[in-house]
Amino acid sequence: MTRWTTSHIPDQTGRSAVVTGANSGIGYITARELARRGARTVLACRNEARGHAALARLRSEVPAAEAEFRQLDLADLASVRAFAAGLDDFDGDRLDLLVNNAGVMALPHRRTADGFEMQFGTNHLGHFALTGLLLPKLLATPGARVVTVSSGFHMLSNVDLDDLNSERGYRRWIAYGRSKSANLLFVHELSRRLARAGSQVLAVAAHPGYADTNLQTAGVRMEGRTGAERVVALANRIVGQPAESGALPTLCAATAPHMKSDAFLGPRTGLRGATAPSPRAPWTRNDETSARLWEASEELTGVRYDFGGAAR
Repeated sequence: MTRWTTSHIPDQTGRSAVVTGANSGIGYITARELARRGARTVLACRNEARGHAALARLRSEVPAAEAEFRQLDLADLASVRAFAAGLDDFDGDRLDLLVNNAGVMALPHRRTADGFEMQFGTNHLGHFALTGLLLPKLLATPGARVVTVSSGFHMLSNVDLDDLNSERGYRRWIAYGRSKSANLLFVHELSRRLARAGSQVLAVAAHPGYADTNLQTAGVRMEGRTGAERVVALANRIVGQPAESGALPTLCAATAPHMKSDAFLGPRTGLRGATAPSPRAPWTRNDETSARLWEASEELTGVRYDFGGAAR
């Protein structure tokens, strides 16, 4: 089988894309390669200075790129709503591709602006709300896709539907695993609901394996654990694959022809290597769990999906 690379990305001219967390790591590579192939691309980032710096870097690497930065904080539902409303002036009523890439990993206990546990609130609820608010554009666009970036660490834990915000005790890696399982359950349920609505929009998941990015060091840096930060950074360099390689499953999920909804792609070995279908925990395809998580997510975010195309 031919190893999938960025050379396999079809021409994206005339297509539009939004990539969350595009200021660094696999998000930046994803945005850059989509723009390189001609997609009009929005870098949706929380930090304004870093977002503008990423945009400048992208334009230096791809001078012909049609790209722009827009501020988005997934840990603040007011910011998510403002971003979605502001996107009304972007490429008319269409959106070809939404890449739900941004995320946080194994942070010390924090809460979002709306009071949710930070990892669940950012990694799942923020993207759940964003996708729902942009759904009318996606439904109106032939061939549209939603790609959500999960992790092999989803295997650590299924979601706890009775304790979504870790009120009964917080363990950072379990909370991270739950948020990444929530990503896969979201893709599973979104695929089911799109199919029931007769929509051709695809919902797909991917993960980067072990990629050398700043995601792994953020938690220990927040706690001022400089020794641990150095150890993690060293492990990244020794074990991790470059961000360019880590972005390949996401780019493949976003652009490869004949992709099936609810697919999950990652490196062949789990940590690194060629892009291939990825193993996933059986609970991430449980219809009852995915439906209950969906209902809870609508209640928590106040964003209710309308597969007829009207935003709410």
